[in-house]
Amino acid sequence: MTQTKVPAVFMRGGTSKGVFFHAGDLPGNVGERNDIFCATIGSPDPHGRQLDGMGGGISSLSKVVVIEASARPGIDVDYTFGQVVVDAREVDYGATCGNLSSAVGPFAVDEGLLDVTDGEAMVRVYNTNTDKVFESRFMVRNGAALTTGTFTIPGVAGSGARVQLDYLDPAGARTGSLLPTKRLGDQVSLSDGRVIEVCCVDATTPCVFIAAADLGLSATELPGALEAREDVLARLEEIRAQAGVLMGLGDSPAAISLTSRASPRVAVIAPPRDMTLLDGTTLPADQMDIAVRMISMGQPHRAVPLTGGMCLAAAAHLPDSLVHRACRADSRPEKNSDDGSGDGSNGTALLRLGTPSGAIPIGAVVRGTGANVAVDRITTYRTARRLMEGHVLLPEIL
Repeated sequence: MTQTKVPAVFMRGGTSKGVFFHAGDLPGNVGERNDIFCATIGSPDPHGRQLDGMGGGISSLSKVVVIEASARPGIDVDYTFGQVVVDAREVDYGATCGNLSSAVGPFAVDEGLLDVTDGEAMVRVYNTNTDKVFESRFMVRNGAALTTGTFTIPGVAGSGARVQLDYLDPAGARTGSLLPTKRLGDQVSLSDGRVIEVCCVDATTPCVFIAAADLGLSATELPGALEAREDVLARLEEIRAQAGVLMGLGDSPAAISLTSRASPRVAVIAPPRDMTLLDGTTLPADQMDIAVRMISMGQPHRAVPLTGGMCLAAAAHLPDSLVHRACRADSRPEKNSDDGSGDGSNGTALLRLGTPSGAIPIGAVVRGTGANVAVDRITTYRTARRLMEGHVLLPEIL
């Protein structure tokens, strides 16, 4: 054998796929780990396809996860997420992955990292990227996480067993504050002379939101159409980098662009309107509460990065914010939504995000006003499945 074997599991979580590793199977040195991760996924690839690895050429398919039993009180496992850059030998740890979060609990159970009984399991997970905790609830049968079921999510064919994710106290995941700029709205000046209103919020991950109309968009564009608009993508990166400085994530726009393509995330939003989906069907305006198109690692996302969607759901609770104004009038959260009126199993009202793959419901419990506003939790639902287990093979040069 001329290649090195490293134990790994290939999993789908929500609308993402990633390679899962046990921390004990990896070197402690971050640089050596990154070499393993890049070789595993197939980066860098100037062709953008990652054919020589497990990646798929887009951000949602270019991910790694490291799991270990936690020594923290009240926590079952620690979860570290790495976004492998497609065209560079680089792993970005600046954000977490909400979609792959749904696979963390099932992975931990199936790998025997904690003891559970059949029925509903609840796994408490500490995310090292954000210093935040989430709870994962799913069904267990014969000691293993159940994968079959009738629950469906936009962007994933077929159905599976539902995984409920509750992100606890998610505000300030990177910046320490729900409103990093201390304001509901800010302005950034573009190189073409335009001044654009933005809304900067940090809940599960820092995000900057822009009204689609301010960039000549509708937030109904398919990803391919946005990819063809290099001028729009350049403007979005310019806005993202400037907002990152406003949020305290870097000293200059250039530093933001260089240090992290994942944080902050950037999204364009608009009031609900009919939109054509990736499968060719139409999502009617009355089946969503807000339209959104989000950029992930410089590429238009095929659905929505789940942490970005969770941040949007929290921002919708902030009266007079750009996000709140864009929501359907009769669905704008005006108060603490944890009143039993929603359709979430824990009583949380769900906001339906109109994405290129369909409507994604996400709920947030927000209380207080002004400087006292707090996010108790954000709830969403995914499916997850173990796809392959064994070893990844790494070139001998590593």
